[in-house]
Amino acid sequence: MKTKTLLGTALAFGMATLGGAAIAEYPEKPVSFIVPWPPGDLEDVLTRMIAEDFQAEYGISAAVVNKPGGGGGPFPGAIDVATAPADGYTIGSFVPAVPVIGHEIGIDELADEVFEPVGIFLTYPFVIATSADAPYSSMAELAEHAKSNDVALGHFGAVLTPTKVTMAYAVNAGFEWGSDAAFDALDCNTLASGDADVINTTLQLILPCLDKVKVLTSITGERIPLVPDAPAIGELDASLDIALWNGLFVHKDTPADVREKIAAVAAKTVMSDRAQAVAKETGAQVYWSDAAASAEIIAKDKATTAHIGKLLE
Repeated sequence: MKTKTLLGTALAFGMATLGGAAIAEYPEKPVSFIVPWPPGDLEDVLTRMIAEDFQAEYGISAAVVNKPGGGGGPFPGAIDVATAPADGYTIGSFVPAVPVIGHEIGIDELADEVFEPVGIFLTYPFVIATSADAPYSSMAELAEHAKSNDVALGHFGAVLTPTKVTMAYAVNAGFEWGSDAAFDALDCNTLASGDADVINTTLQLILPCLDKVKVLTSITGERIPLVPDAPAIGELDASLDIALWNGLFVHKDTPADVREKIAAVAAKTVMSDRAQAVAKETGAQVYWSDAAASAEIIAKDKATTAHIGKLLE
């Protein structure tokens, strides 16, 4: 009897040990936040804040890994998240192009809609800007000027939402860009050098020369406080009311409790004083939109993107 009892106890202990290993509490090993852009921009700064707080909260190493994709789109980083185990240890920090159209552009690893949002936390202060001495001071005046003059547009890549909006606006306004090109950087020097007549960029990149440029419109849901006289694009053309945001994404098979732990830290981080200071300094909107609200934003943006796609056919 005693032998049977000892064997039973040993078996129970062994099963418990195996079971504990199988259901180890998340997180128990290093976590990577994949940012598919070079270091330094808003999504990188804020994702680093989230990673720092994640590490502090759970006592596990958490780091941002930058995986630039260039002007063609931020998809190398997205592939890393799509092909990693769905366990929450590889988290994507993505703009709309990844979850909205990534599955439509012929990349095998992204052929299915594999990503689901943990939450959206940033709306970039994207603007359309030109030099202070340009012969137009509004999008309407730009449209009239471009009907009889070549106007060169600089952007960050044809696949990105702000670029598509800018192109679609031209279609609806009845003009064509004389030329367009993707740049790695779009700042004060781009306009000063004449590399582009109009640039589609983020406000923080032209803040140092804001007195030497004109912001014609913002590609945001609402006006940017730092340039309150510039209308949001939806005020000019309601059919193009869309913004470039950034959010945290995981593989769709990632467990709910894992997502909740990621969201708990991220929500607290982006509403912190240091994150809100970034918003105030750059004109970005920094907030937390939970998974359900983010899914609604994505659904709306898919419809708007589809509309824009038809305009650009």
